[in-house]
Amino acid sequence: MKTDGHVRKPGSVMVTVFLTAVLTLLLAGGTAYWMGYLGPREHAQRVKTGAQSEEHPQGTREMSSSDTEKGKILYWRAPMNPTEIYDKPGKSAMGMDLVPVYEDEMIGQEAVKIDPVIQQNMGIRLAKVTKGPLIHTIRTYGHITPDETLTAQVNLKTSGWIEKLFVDFTGKYVKKGEPLFEIYSPDLVAAQEEYLVAFRSLGRAGGPGGRSMLESSQRRLRYFDVPESEIQALEKSGKVNKTVMIRSPLSGFVIQRNAEEGAYIKAGTMVFRIADLSRVWVDAHIYEYEFSWIVEGQQAEMTLSYLPGRTFRGTVAYVYPYLQPKTRDLIIRLVFQNPEMELKPEMYADVSIKTVLKGEGLMVPSEAVIRTGVRNVVFVSSGHGKFVPRDLVLGPLLDNDRVQVLAGVTAGESVVTSGQFLLDSESNLKEAVRKMMDAKTKAALKKEDKDFFADME
Repeated sequence: MKTDGHVRKPGSVMVTVFLTAVLTLLLAGGTAYWMGYLGPREHAQRVKTGAQSEEHPQGTREMSSSDTEKGKILYWRAPMNPTEIYDKPGKSAMGMDLVPVYEDEMIGQEAVKIDPVIQQNMGIRLAKVTKGPLIHTIRTYGHITPDETLTAQVNLKTSGWIEKLFVDFTGKYVKKGEPLFEIYSPDLVAAQEEYLVAFRSLGRAGGPGGRSMLESSQRRLRYFDVPESEIQALEKSGKVNKTVMIRSPLSGFVIQRNAEEGAYIKAGTMVFRIADLSRVWVDAHIYEYEFSWIVEGQQAEMTLSYLPGRTFRGTVAYVYPYLQPKTRDLIIRLVFQNPEMELKPEMYADVSIKTVLKGEGLMVPSEAVIRTGVRNVVFVSSGHGKFVPRDLVLGPLLDNDRVQVLAGVTAGESVVTSGQFLLDSESNLKEAVRKMMDAKTKAALKKEDKDFFADME
């Protein structure tokens, strides 16, 4: 083939066409590769920095007219993580659109505004602050003891031997005047002989001297606790008895016994202790802060584990003037009648005392109060989904799971009784964000001041 005076061979033409095609493919592939590589990187960089691009409008959240009506946007946060905040719109770490937080949602420094739908999902419930009588029921434990005013001890004022024992076991019931034991004592025998001599002398000679001797010997027998009936029997028989009968001074149960038949008893030894259990005491334990609620004469109720459904009623008889050194509690004495002997000493019982403070006071449900150990906080509803935290000064716990409020709220206000811990978390989060935003603003102002003075120099 001849062209412009040159002859071109067919093989060289084919080589030229082949090389041109290869170069074209390589250029096209490289261009596609670099466009595909740089495009995602540039897009990722824009998402990371929060910058907006007209080329990718779907990467950011557009402002609507309804958003502008809600007020100024303070910051942007991730929808799935409230602690992930930004100062510009964009994407969260999970790739979701950031949500704006408006100025009117930050009511005060710690207040919270919640949408009604979210309130329902959070299970927020409200209750009124009420005013009424302050009723507090003290619930504690106590143990039954004998009434100390209805107990007696049988002691001997002379030494001797127990010849015969009529009450031979502890717990036996005896009536007043019943025989307990017979004792032989040389001193008692001598006192009987002296009395008989004086009695016979008065019968024969009479006179003031004989009567004085008789009264003296009779008084000696009485000092030895010889009953009057034994003295009269001695006068009738005219014989000295070897033993003297000792009788019970009251009706009751023998709760302590230190006597055996044939045993030698020294003077001053307690032989029997007898208690009338028709009336018993209950020593109930209360805390120090409950002391001001207790006055003598208050009504008290008691239940026993072995008598379910049975309630015993008594009164507060005495408040001890000191605390127990080990348990650091105060003992109050309750009095209960026990005609059927169902209340037995050393039993443990559940005690409740209903107390009423003078006057009326404010009260809120106890579950509404968030106790931090330093503060007592409730969230008060101010309407339109707004909840404001309030610090309270609390009084004692009351019946029906309520607590007295000395300061912090007024009657008729509504407090949150359920979901308040979620509100507290949101309030603390907003307070932390506000402090952070304030710190950033102060830092920016300081930087502007430095730049200004630098320019002046």
